[in-house]
Amino acid sequence: MKKVILSVAVIAALGLTSCKNETKKETETTTTEMSKDMAMTDLSFGVRGNCGMCKNTIEKAANGVEGVASANWDVDKKKIDVSFDDTKTDAMAIHKAIAASGYDTEKVAGDEEAYDGLPGCCKYDHEMMMNQSGEEKSDNHSNHDH
Repeated sequence: MKKVILSVAVIAALGLTSCKNETKKETETTTTEMSKDMAMTDLSFGVRGNCGMCKNTIEKAANGVEGVASANWDVDKKKIDVSFDDTKTDAMAIHKAIAASGYDTEKVAGDEEAYDGLPGCCKYDHEMMMNQSGEEKSDNHSNHDH
């Protein structure tokens, strides 16, 4: 009878020990994921361009920079939203990559040779406004009472 009680106690102790180790592993994984998220930086800046082909080229250039997690260029607002790991790259590297593809950013002029190689529909006006808020259309308050 003592052997049975002793066996049950040993099995219970092993079972509880195993559960504790699994709990610790889950906690460590969660902490690692959180620290990765905290290193991400979100940035928005203006980029000149015209169309969907421009969008593909601009986003491809930005996503080609090591550390960039996502890039989305808004055709209407002439603005790109980039999320990147600031331990692997910085904003200027992203500006330079986009400029190398032929597009002007707020801080870096587009490479002229790359610009000359762009399709006709992508040849943008070098004076065009960029990083527009999109609020210009809503300045007209004639559609509602004040």
